[in-house]
Amino acid sequence: MCASDSLVIIPTYNEKENIEQIIRTVFGLEKSFHILIIEDGSPDGTAEIVRTLQKEFPEQLFMVERTGKLGLGTAYIAGFKWAIAHQYDYIFEMDADFSHNPNDLPRLYAACAEEGYDVAIGSRYVSGVNVVNWPMGRVLMSYFASKYVRLITGISINDTTAGFKCYRRRVLETINLDEIRFKGYAFQIEMKYTAYKCGFKIKEVPVIFINRELGESKMSGGIFSEAVFGVMRLRWDGWFKKYPTCKEKP
Repeated sequence: MCASDSLVIIPTYNEKENIEQIIRTVFGLEKSFHILIIEDGSPDGTAEIVRTLQKEFPEQLFMVERTGKLGLGTAYIAGFKWAIAHQYDYIFEMDADFSHNPNDLPRLYAACAEEGYDVAIGSRYVSGVNVVNWPMGRVLMSYFASKYVRLITGISINDTTAGFKCYRRRVLETINLDEIRFKGYAFQIEMKYTAYKCGFKIKEVPVIFINRELGESKMSGGIFSEAVFGVMRLRWDGWFKKYPTCKEKP
């Protein structure tokens, strides 16, 4: 197997327009990354494209196929467990549609591997509003959702719903992944809040978010509603729940 300490987890559902290009772009970076695709039974042939590419990249590209569309949060949890079992030191979340720029992966890696942070967040809002090609209504909804989360939870993170992240393995080993309850936007919030409550060091790395050009968005009103009401439950848990403490660095 080609040596790499880093695994990029990419959940997919109907991403045939993007999947080959995103994989080749990540593998074209100077730093070596491995990729794990969590494929939720796409009817458009996404899995077939990945299987073909696995023949070209047998030691770098992996795939877990699931029987249906089971939710973003459960996809990442499955990927986290796979990454822990295979002993990767740095585990990334990234979308397949190029809204997250693969060229920013080394910057997130550096924040954890070189600067000593436990979680690095690719943040749209840490240095202004860095979003391209989103309707203004969606930009405002996302921006003020993060403000709302900060107000309710007390965490000092500007982009609380960001889905472009790097974790040190010890973060995912410390968090009880089976207790993470949310699936959509609220999953991203819950993971950040739990890492914060466990005492991990978190850094926001400024990135530019570009709305997808190919394929269809998976966003829905139900996912956003989950975030709004889920935050209240997280805050309630924060008062009474005992969170595990972060493990010391080796």
